[in-house]
Amino acid sequence: MSQSTVAKRYAGALFQLALEQKTVAEVNADLQELVKVFETTPEILSLLATPKFSIQRKKEIVAEIFSNANPAVVNVLQLLIDKKRVNEALNLASEFEKLAAEAQGFSAATVFSTRELTEQEKEEISTSFGKLVGKEKLNITNVIEPSLLGGVRVQIGNYIFDNTIANKLENLKRTLVG
Repeated sequence: MSQSTVAKRYAGALFQLALEQKTVAEVNADLQELVKVFETTPEILSLLATPKFSIQRKKEIVAEIFSNANPAVVNVLQLLIDKKRVNEALNLASEFEKLAAEAQGFSAATVFSTRELTEQEKEEISTSFGKLVGKEKLNITNVIEPSLLGGVRVQIGNYIFDNTIANKLENLKRTLVG
């Protein structure tokens, strides 16, 4: 996802509102559900972005599709439609998730490995690497990457901890070849 300034601003405003209403977890869950809907049926996002329908009709569609969502989520989607920035909805959800995790002392982490990690392994990685970046816990997304040969690479924000066999072989190659 791109680092959109617009998405950050909308996410920040939505986060402040959710904090005041004490609905951060609910709004975050609704936004993640919105991401799933848009990813599984990209036609909806295309429909909301097309000029064929009036802005009012697009708002009605959003109200119908997300009728069970928190009203703040529906309102921000309708605002994005008004401003012709509905394409920023996925970025907004991503930015909101980061803000919510940060507020709860969590941080998002991507762990690259050659196989699916067990829950115990995820917990151990979360504990040990969380301490390195000053967080209580990490929300881990496991990405399978067979080219690593073995070991793990952990990415937390701008930090990358690479303890893979592929990386060690590359370092050895640079040392030997020069």
